[in-house]
Amino acid sequence: MKLSRILTLILILTTSLSNLNAEGFLRVSGTSIVDETNNNFYLRGIGLGGWLVQEGYMLKTSGFANAEHEIREKIQDLIGEQRTEEFYKKYWENYVREIDIKNIAEWGFNSIRLPMHYNKLTDLSNLDIYYEVGFQQIDSILAWCEKYELYLILDLHAAPGGQSDEPISDYNPDYPSLWESEINKEITVKLWRKLAERYADKEWIGGYDLINEPKWELGDDNAPLRELYIEITNAIREVDTNHIVFIEGNWFATEFTGLTTPWDDNLVYSFHKYWNSNDIGAIQYLLSIRNQTNRPLWLGETGENSNSWFLDCIELMRDNNIGWAWWPHKKIDNISGPLSADLTPQYQQLLDYWNGQASKPSVDFANAALLLQAEKLRFENCKFQPDVIDAMFRQPNDDSSIPFKEHKVPGRIFAVDYDLGKRGSAYNDKEYQNTNSDGARVWNNGWSYRNDGVDIEECSDQITNGFNVGWIESAEYLNFTVDIESSGVYDLLIRYAANNSQGQILVAVDNQAVANLTPVISTGGWQNWSSMVIKDISLTEGTHTITTKFFYGGFNINYFEFIQTSVDVEDEMETPEKFGLEQNFPNPFNPSTKIKFSIPRSDNKETSTVKLVVYDILGNEISTLVNEPKLPGNYEINFDGKNLSSGVYYYKLAAGSNTEIKKMILVK
Repeated sequence: MKLSRILTLILILTTSLSNLNAEGFLRVSGTSIVDETNNNFYLRGIGLGGWLVQEGYMLKTSGFANAEHEIREKIQDLIGEQRTEEFYKKYWENYVREIDIKNIAEWGFNSIRLPMHYNKLTDLSNLDIYYEVGFQQIDSILAWCEKYELYLILDLHAAPGGQSDEPISDYNPDYPSLWESEINKEITVKLWRKLAERYADKEWIGGYDLINEPKWELGDDNAPLRELYIEITNAIREVDTNHIVFIEGNWFATEFTGLTTPWDDNLVYSFHKYWNSNDIGAIQYLLSIRNQTNRPLWLGETGENSNSWFLDCIELMRDNNIGWAWWPHKKIDNISGPLSADLTPQYQQLLDYWNGQASKPSVDFANAALLLQAEKLRFENCKFQPDVIDAMFRQPNDDSSIPFKEHKVPGRIFAVDYDLGKRGSAYNDKEYQNTNSDGARVWNNGWSYRNDGVDIEECSDQITNGFNVGWIESAEYLNFTVDIESSGVYDLLIRYAANNSQGQILVAVDNQAVANLTPVISTGGWQNWSSMVIKDISLTEGTHTITTKFFYGGFNINYFEFIQTSVDVEDEMETPEKFGLEQNFPNPFNPSTKIKFSIPRSDNKETSTVKLVVYDILGNEISTLVNEPKLPGNYEINFDGKNLSSGVYYYKLAAGSNTEIKKMILVK
C-alpha cells in the first residue's frame, strides 16, 4: 500500500470527527466547546513548538543551552550579531510555511496551537513598543489557517520575564521573573489586549491560551496566578467578547487550586499531560473540575511518547469529550512527531564544539552549517512519519492493521517495515510506552525509523534499508501483510545477527505455523550478520499475513527473503548441479536484456555470496546487478542499458571460487 493510499484511508476514517464544516466563533456551552450553530466542536490540534520559542531538546543543544536566549548567545558567539539575525530570519521562514499548514489539515487536525514569545511582539524596556513584524508572523499563520479551515489558538509560551524557572519560558535568572515584577505583569496584560484588539473579529482564531505552564511557588491558593488571569481576561474583554479564554493550572498546567471559581462565561480549563497512565484515574480530578465549574476541559499539550501511548491517550480523551493539541509538529532527528528534519554532519560539528568535543569552527563554516540546518527544516526536506499520524487518526477508529509498505512474495521484506496498527495487532513489544512521570524512559531503544514500541537501530549489514529490529525479547512478534504472487514451495532466508545461541524464531501465515521453531546460532556480535534458511514452506497465492514470532531474544533481525523453489507442491524444481552463466537474451539488445545464471549448493553451505557486474570494453565497472547472499537456484536478472552508448560490454558472475564472463552487444 503506497503512502498516499495510507493517508487517504486515515482521512476517510476520521472525516466523521473532523468538524470540517464548523461555523463561526468557537465558544463555551456548559461543559462543551461549540461552534456558532451550537454543534459540539472537538478540538484535534497540534502545536508549532520550536518555531517562535526555541527549546534546546528540539535543536539538540540541551547539553549546553536549553533556553532560547542561551541558544542565541551560543550562535552569536560563533558568527556575530548580523549573521545571527540572518540565520534566525531563515530559520523562521523555513520552520513553518503554508505547505506545513496545508498538510496539518490534510493529516486530520482541525486546529493549531501557536506558541508565542513576548520578545517577538513587545519589549520589556517600553510598555508601548510593539513589533509589527511579529504580529505579521501571526497574520500569515492565520491566513493559512483560514484557507485550510483550521482554528488558530494563540499561546503565550514565553511571558515577560518567564512564568516559570524552566527553559520553556526562556527564563533568565539574571532578571526578574513574571511573578517578581509588576512591570512584567503589566506588559503581559497590555500585550494580550493588543492581540485581542487585532484579532477580535477573526472567526478562525480559536481562542487565547493566556500563559503556558506556569511553575512558581504562588502560595497554597495560587492567588497571584488567579489575579493575573482575571486582569488579562478583563483587558481582553474590553476589546473582544468573541473568543474563548484558556487558562492553565500552576506546576506545568496540572494544579488548579484557587482557579476553580470561573470568572468568565467563555472560559476553558486547559491541562497538560505527559508520561503518565491513560486511565480514568489519571484525569478524574480534572473531570471533577469540569463538573464543579460547568466549563469545558482542553488537553492543551501532550505527546513525546510512543504511538501506543498516543492511541490510548486519544481514546481516553475522546471517550470523555476532551479535545487536545499534540506537541509538536516538527523537530530535528526525532521519531515521535509527524515531521523530522535530518541532522546534518556540519551542524553536528557545531554541537560537538559546543559540547567541548571539537575545536572551534571558522565563522564561515559555522554560518554555512547553521543555514544548511535551517534549510533541512523546510517541509519538503523533512521525513514524514506516517506511523505517528496513523496512530492518532486511523487506529482510534479501526482495529485492523494495514501495510506500512508494499511487500511481494517472492521477494525481500525488511523487518522494520512491519504493518501499521495497534500493539497486539501489527506487532508486540514488551516495552512500548513511558508512564514513569518523566521523559527519561525510552520505548524504542534504538530511537530510529518508527515510533512504535518495536526497538529499531541503524544497521551495518551489506544489504540493508538502513535499520534493523533489535533488543528482541521473548514473545515479541511482527506482522507483515504480503501479496504472494504464486502458490508453491518457498525457502525463507532470514538475515540475523546474534550475541548468543539462545533465541528461536517461529513463522506463521494467517496465524498458522508453517515451520518448526528455528534456533538462532550466535554470530559473535550484534552487527555480525549471517543467514539462516527455513526450507520448504508452502504458500498460497493471494494477500496473507506473515507473522515472525521471537523467543528468548538475544538477536537482531535485518530482513526476510522468500525464494520460490517450485510453482506448486507437486512440481518442485531441482537444485542446480553446476555453476552457470547463460548468454544474455536478446543479444544484440536495445535497450534491455535478460541474464540467467545458476548457483549450485557449495560446501554444504545454505547460501553463497553472488556478484554479477557489468563492465565496458576498457574494464570499467558500469553496473553491479547482484551483490548479496543467494540460495542455490536458477535466477534471471534484467539489465537496462538505456543510459549507455552502443558498443560491446562484458558481464561477470562470481560465487565462491567460481567465475564466468560473457560478452553482450548494445545496438541503438
